[in-house]
Amino acid sequence: MQIANIIARVLLGLIYFVFGLNGFLGFLEVPAVPEVAGSFLGAMATTGFMSLVKALEVGFGALLLASIVLKRYAPLALTILTPITVVIFFFHLFMAPAGMATPIVLAILNGFLLYTYKDQFAGLFVAHA
Repeated sequence: MQIANIIARVLLGLIYFVFGLNGFLGFLEVPAVPEVAGSFLGAMATTGFMSLVKALEVGFGALLLASIVLKRYAPLALTILTPITVVIFFFHLFMAPAGMATPIVLAILNGFLLYTYKDQFAGLFVAHA
């Protein structure tokens, strides 16, 4: 299980790090998206929100990769990257369904890692008076 955890952290960390950097450097070709998806992405870019998301992807993708050596911080990285994964998944589901392969991989990797770190997240699901 530990080897699968490391593989999942490397894959998820690399995906977020590379695609986050691509948002700033543009070294990968971005496929065409439907008009409604383009409008949504355009609004996010115009407001500067997309730059924030890409910076989070780079920073926490790198932290997820570094967690392999540091042996800590993976739950912190997952805390930030999981909501981004959810937004990416639903963006593609509702606005650009042709590109669902990557969001499905992200969701599987993210879900697996959340499961492997379930003890660290257990406190979130306890009712407090």
